[in-house]
Amino acid sequence: MHESTRMIAGEPAQAWLRMLASLWLMMIGSAGMYVVTVVLPAVQAEFGVSRSDASLPYTLTMIGFGLGGIAMGRLADRFGIVLPLTIGAVSLAAGFSLASMAPGLLAFSAIQGLLIGFLGCSATFGPLVADTSLWFTRRRGIAVAICASGNYLAGTVWPPITEAMIAAWGWRDAYRVIGLVSILAMLPVGALLRARAPALQPGAPVGASVQAGFSMSPNAATSLLAIAGVGCCVAMAMPQVHIVAYCGDLGYGAASGARMLSLMLAFGIVSRLVSGLVCDRIGGLRTLLLGASLQALALVLFLPFDGIVQLYLISALFGLFQGGIVPSYAIIVREHFPPAQAGARVGIVLMATLLGMALGGWASGRIFDLTGSYQAAFVHGIGWNLVNIAIVVFLMHRSRQGRAAAVVA
Repeated sequence: MHESTRMIAGEPAQAWLRMLASLWLMMIGSAGMYVVTVVLPAVQAEFGVSRSDASLPYTLTMIGFGLGGIAMGRLADRFGIVLPLTIGAVSLAAGFSLASMAPGLLAFSAIQGLLIGFLGCSATFGPLVADTSLWFTRRRGIAVAICASGNYLAGTVWPPITEAMIAAWGWRDAYRVIGLVSILAMLPVGALLRARAPALQPGAPVGASVQAGFSMSPNAATSLLAIAGVGCCVAMAMPQVHIVAYCGDLGYGAASGARMLSLMLAFGIVSRLVSGLVCDRIGGLRTLLLGASLQALALVLFLPFDGIVQLYLISALFGLFQGGIVPSYAIIVREHFPPAQAGARVGIVLMATLLGMALGGWASGRIFDLTGSYQAAFVHGIGWNLVNIAIVVFLMHRSRQGRAAAVVA
């Protein structure tokens, strides 16, 4: 049987192969959002700045990542995904190389935000998630979850490697190596994704999998999903961005913090895969509510426990609980909006999650500078997490109303 028509688990073989390629591209391209957290203590020491100022490169990277996701998504919609992936690979190589020569924090932050975030990492997250969602119908949840695991796989692989390179060569040489790896590992694989999704072909049906809306305008529903994305990711950023510095403050060393971050994101991969299977059974909204609630529980555990073994255990739990949250948004969009709108709306909502990560990373550093402790930062994250849960519950209620209205009609 021809490769394009052969089916695996009810989906075309070509779709699964694209998903694996997307997983690889996301693992490589997402390095920029994780290695910057590992170099945070070295950058702070070299440039002689405060903890909140040292968090600025990460904040700008995430803002660029989020805004760039919309721009790259539009490019992918118009020209196919190969063009943004090529721009991303070249920009990552240039960004890491130039950042390694930055004379100060402002130059380093600007390069992180523009080249690594806006033009680089952004091409390997939202556009790849949206593209994967368009190639699947029956197994969309697990497919998107596997693809999105590339982001956490990057967080598992890159922090310990980067920490080892920093210890051996310094952070500047580590950046040069990462830039070279980015372009060599991305360009050949990205070129394989030239075909357009069947759902985007002229005359393609909307599909029976699209459910009723939220009994509100599509833009209003998208806005609420975006606010929910900010809320969950402000909370998510506290451990992910500051666990290395937190361990240093507690006397456990940056290497322990890097290992905790790696462990957290490794369990996040498990969470994403399990959540994908759950999502195919109970839907995106319920999966999001489950993940957000468990994430809040894990954040609460950081408050009373700060022993080294306890932090390893809580980091693992945090990853296990929150890994499926972000992919759920892509599934919610595909469940409640037509395929032709998926790229733009997935890009907007995922941009909001990245802005939440940016805000959470900066705010946690600022709270630390004001209080001299991360305890208040954890409480701050829990508060945003509760906002997320409230919005999800509201949207579930509106979704039920939408289905009831559709039945009556």
